[in-house]
Amino acid sequence: MSGTTTAAAALRRRAAGAGANRWVVLVVLCVSLLLVAVDATVLHVAVPAVTEDLRPGAIELLWIVDIYPLVCASLLILFGTLGDRVGRRRVLLLGYTLFGLASGLAALAHDPQVLILARALLGVGGAMIMPATLSILRQVFPDRRERALAIGIWSAVAAVGAAVGPLLGGFLLEHFWWGSVFLVNIPLMLISLPVGRLLLPESKGDHKGPWDVVGALLAAAGLFGMVLGVKRLGGGEPVGSLFTVVPLVVGVVLLVLFVRRQRRRAYPLVDLAMFARPAFSTSVGCIVLAMLALVGLELIAAQYLQLVLGLSPLETGLRLLPLTFAAMAAGLAGARMLRRFGPRRMVCAGFCVTAVAVLLLTAMGGEDNPGLLLFGFVLLGFGLETTLFGAYESMLSEAPQEQAGGAAAIGETSYQLGAGIGIALLGSVMNAAYAPGLTAVPGVPASASTAASHSLGEAYEVAAQLGGSAGVSLRHAAQNAFVHGLHVTLLVSAGLLLLGAVMALRLPRVMQCDAPTVELPKPREVAESRVSA
Repeated sequence: MSGTTTAAAALRRRAAGAGANRWVVLVVLCVSLLLVAVDATVLHVAVPAVTEDLRPGAIELLWIVDIYPLVCASLLILFGTLGDRVGRRRVLLLGYTLFGLASGLAALAHDPQVLILARALLGVGGAMIMPATLSILRQVFPDRRERALAIGIWSAVAAVGAAVGPLLGGFLLEHFWWGSVFLVNIPLMLISLPVGRLLLPESKGDHKGPWDVVGALLAAAGLFGMVLGVKRLGGGEPVGSLFTVVPLVVGVVLLVLFVRRQRRRAYPLVDLAMFARPAFSTSVGCIVLAMLALVGLELIAAQYLQLVLGLSPLETGLRLLPLTFAAMAAGLAGARMLRRFGPRRMVCAGFCVTAVAVLLLTAMGGEDNPGLLLFGFVLLGFGLETTLFGAYESMLSEAPQEQAGGAAAIGETSYQLGAGIGIALLGSVMNAAYAPGLTAVPGVPASASTAASHSLGEAYEVAAQLGGSAGVSLRHAAQNAFVHGLHVTLLVSAGLLLLGAVMALRLPRVMQCDAPTVELPKPREVAESRVSA
């Protein structure tokens, strides 16, 4: 009996990811995620310095900023499923290597084309790293209670990374040149690579059938086209523009072909049967809706803080920090809330709290109200992270362990698509509500009003050129129109969040915490373990 027990216990420890070392593994995975999250936002504050040094054209500057998230989002499914096939740790370590090399290339870029290439390679590395971290986490934490706590820490780190990026970039730019925002990645990757090789466990899927290379390329090309079209819409490009419509149509067609191909194959790249499970498909839908409702709103809120209230970029970042701290708190408390309330009530409550925060922020006006913004941003961060935590945890727990990489990639792709669609949708709502307020400003020429109706920043430039009472009138009208547009956008966002709360009612009511199944050793294995003991 003692031999059987010892062998079974050893198998359980191996299945659980090397026992107590799983928390060390979590630290390594969180460092990986932190690097990717920081790199997604750190360049934003360096754009003026890059523009002054490299002198990129308007199109080149757009690609410098957008190529990283575009490439990363399009390759998530490819590398997530490849990790299931060849080994998730192997893909993660390759991602580390590529990320470090691309960071060095970006830091030393001497022209815009090289920087665009480096940012694209960073996107490839990020696409290798992100689904691998979640799928390895799924493996090393087979117990759902512990896994929920690990996902909470993982998501809190993601929130920290998104907030730290601009602050770190601003600090580095004050003391060094713009390339330093990329060089900071290299020493961290030099540490992560050997530590990850030593500590991270390797895991694969079931290896049934060949890896669908054609399907992987269809998914990558389809997502690239779709995300590119959505980003162009979010950037204010006309809906009927050829360079917007063609990528969208081609992307959708390729994704439809990808889905049809997966349904016909005996061994599909992505098991679409996962979407037949209400918990999985609902979780994916909740991730999309949460990001759709809030990412565009966050962008508009940053414009409000800087252009209406006149805060500096650093002051704006500090005003948004409570949102990050609240998100961290929700991530750390998420496991306990999930056990107590279950996925359905947790995600539904997260959507409702976020909707309340959004409605509360409709009280924002032309004057600064720090108390209102603090309370609203705290509710916003806590509610959003509660929603995303519950949705991610339910999605990952519902997916089979052998499909963990594909499931993680689907979740991350949903996040990216929701963010892109949110910027396009809420940006369009904002523009539609803002422009009419500038059609007939007393004393302002029609041509000036038309130019000012494009954005608040342009309105300020036109007002400065006009000068005098006409400039003052235009600036005042533009501020009022922007605040009105902000209120309309907040109401639309609240409606989307309440729709998400209704959708969340399809999630399971309680958190199922069945013990992970572990295959007991065969008699021959027991005998061998007794001999070795």
